[in-house]
Amino acid sequence: MASDAFTLIRGSIPLLVSFPHAGTDIPPSIARRMTEAALLRADTDWHLPQLYAFVREMGASTLVPRWSRYVIDLNRPPEDSNLYPGQDTTGLVPIDTFRKEALYRPGEEPGAAEIVERRETCWKPYHDALEDELARLHAAHGVAVLWDAHSIASVLPRFFEGRLTDLNLGTADGQSCAASVQAAAVAVLAAQREFTHVTNGRFKGGYITRHYGRPHDGIHALQMEMCHATYMDEPAPFAYRPDLASRVQPLLQHMLAAVVEAAT
Repeated sequence: MASDAFTLIRGSIPLLVSFPHAGTDIPPSIARRMTEAALLRADTDWHLPQLYAFVREMGASTLVPRWSRYVIDLNRPPEDSNLYPGQDTTGLVPIDTFRKEALYRPGEEPGAAEIVERRETCWKPYHDALEDELARLHAAHGVAVLWDAHSIASVLPRFFEGRLTDLNLGTADGQSCAASVQAAAVAVLAAQREFTHVTNGRFKGGYITRHYGRPHDGIHALQMEMCHATYMDEPAPFAYRPDLASRVQPLLQHMLAAVVEAAT
């Protein structure tokens, strides 16, 4: 299933992998108002659908957006509240990069009406598709697991000190999935030594994890925030590194299989 805003591939097991920040397109009407820093799209969750390509063989559903997070951030609440009170974050319609570079030329920032339009034409269709697919999986299996896949540069002083842990699992402090589901993911992480990891550290899960995770209803949501350096070159042009990816993919696959088993 494809639309102007996303591509959804329906699977056969109770697992949906969402990639809310993997989109790269920027409409020309917006791009011509943007800075060179914006058009570099450095804050994209680069190559994640490629990294997670194995989930299709597992039978998982996947949801990939078309539009860049610089157009609208699909992992922010529609009312644009701060999910990490007291900490610096970017908004529903960002105006700067993770490095505090302006996204728009002076006087070209989007106004209130444009933000509402982007929410209706870009944000809402993605979330409608996400909710519908979770409902379909739940109806078919009695349970559904949502894995919200993210990645980020390993060093970003705006958001954290030093180098970020390689793998950052978030479950909204255990509220977005059953304890057994979180424990299954943590056990897989703890059994390996190649990648550093933390659970509910700097990244506890964004809007998608917190909003859709309803373990009491049989819908379990987890977020995985990975360092770019675990599978790609961090400097532009942000090349995918199959040699690195092949080291982390088996771990991701093991985790996904474990959480689905724990949920069912």
